[in-house]
Amino acid sequence: MRLKRQVTSAIIVAIALIILMFLSVRKRVSAPPNPKMIGPVANAEKAGPSSAYPNPARTPGIRNPEITQENIGETICNPKWSTRSIRPPASYMTKLKRQQIRQWGLSGSPADYEEDHLISLELGGNPTDPRNLWPEAYEPEPGARKKDVVENYLHNQVCSGAMTLEKAQETIVTDWYSVYLQIRP
Repeated sequence: MRLKRQVTSAIIVAIALIILMFLSVRKRVSAPPNPKMIGPVANAEKAGPSSAYPNPARTPGIRNPEITQENIGETICNPKWSTRSIRPPASYMTKLKRQQIRQWGLSGSPADYEEDHLISLELGGNPTDPRNLWPEAYEPEPGARKKDVVENYLHNQVCSGAMTLEKAQETIVTDWYSVYLQIRP
């Protein structure tokens, strides 16, 4: 009888532990995302070649907390506002580009790359956070110049009210090249 109670108690404790573990994992999986960080999204799910995108673990895309949907009329959509007001100095960008090229083992010279904001400044991207910056190659195609076309298109969509700022940010991080394929001239 005593052995039967001990077995029953052990089973109850085991079931309780399993339930607690399940609830713990479920809570972590359904936790809301960091509102400043977007991504990462695996390159295998994207329309373009992997060379067109940053490594999502290194460059997930970081928002500028000072630019929100509520203030786009005073910031990115205001004709008097300019990205020059928040753009980091060339010395910062050049130093970061050289550092990332070296650390990431990229081939070529710094002239082969543009230190690019994954979420562009005109889409409310963080100007200085290295998690929003990466050395984007000009070649092979599609490269940095094609992404610029998408940035301008999405900026126009946001400022015309056709798209929210958050949607534009998610779009450029998720797969900017798929947008290019839809709008290319």
